[in-house]
Amino acid sequence: MRARLDIPAGTLHRVSHRSEILGQNRLGDTATREIVVYVPHGHDGAGLPLLVDIVGFTAGGPAHANWKNFGENVPERLDRLIHDGAMPPVVVAFPDCFTRLGGNQYIDSHVMGPWATWLTTEMLEDIEGRFKCGGSGQRALFGKSSGGYGSIVHAMKHPDVWSAAACHSGDMAFELCYLPEMPNAVRAIAKAGSIEAFVTGFEQGPKYPGNALHDLMTLAMAATYDPDPDPEVFCGIRLPVDMETCEIIEERWQAWLSWDPVEMIDTHVAALTSLKGLWIDCGSVDQYNLVYGARRLRRKLEANGVDCVYEEFNDNHSSIDYRLDLSLPYLANKLLGA
Repeated sequence: MRARLDIPAGTLHRVSHRSEILGQNRLGDTATREIVVYVPHGHDGAGLPLLVDIVGFTAGGPAHANWKNFGENVPERLDRLIHDGAMPPVVVAFPDCFTRLGGNQYIDSHVMGPWATWLTTEMLEDIEGRFKCGGSGQRALFGKSSGGYGSIVHAMKHPDVWSAAACHSGDMAFELCYLPEMPNAVRAIAKAGSIEAFVTGFEQGPKYPGNALHDLMTLAMAATYDPDPDPEVFCGIRLPVDMETCEIIEERWQAWLSWDPVEMIDTHVAALTSLKGLWIDCGSVDQYNLVYGARRLRRKLEANGVDCVYEEFNDNHSSIDYRLDLSLPYLANKLLGA
């Protein structure tokens, strides 16, 4: 819903991208992906910085370009910010990274697929080739929740690709945001009879209880952080806890923790220091306890002299797109050296 009808709208292009590598997954997910690309009014994209929006769990990038009730979608927000001079013109890509298990953490997994590789190679090559935007030193990544997680992890592992990143309420401090979900997931699997029965029952519908999404998310995290290499295991899903007692299986849990941003930063300080800009924020009453992980990450960033913007705001995890009014101009200006 456009807030101001006097502002000229940018152009949305819908690109059908056929990946050569995304078919390498055990979920049966398609390798053909839609990428919505926003080009600001009065531009064809050439020479502009490129921002990439990676979204939270249960969403896909193109959803951020859909009509939105009681507020702006991301392209409408960009129209306003650019028109009012709050940020310079940029191209923004919204790639569809949805999976059978309901979402994405944007890292490579032999179960989920080579998502980090795709985002940093094929996806960029396609969009930058078509619109002549971005390029070395002119790319940034942003997202919230799972997208926030992907943004901070990509900033650590792929600073040669991304020059700036914004992490809004990203998953971190895994023992606080993931372990509390394990008992519910164990109960749901026991009720269904198996992980396979739970997933296929969820898919068959005709509807699912609200808490089932959280259980599905837990299974998606398992397939992401510690997938079982045994091809006979359904979707490679194994939990890091005993299925009878819910006790932590230390080896499995350590595999998860190796992907926790709070743990990862210790070996990726140089990468974060090399960025042009890093934005991290979180609601002070985030219902998934993510603010505590954000605070831990901030302490480590400060201790290692990593320059970043860190903000807490008086809100929870939900409906916080308004934070983009701050982070998007920050990213665009940092890419341009402002």
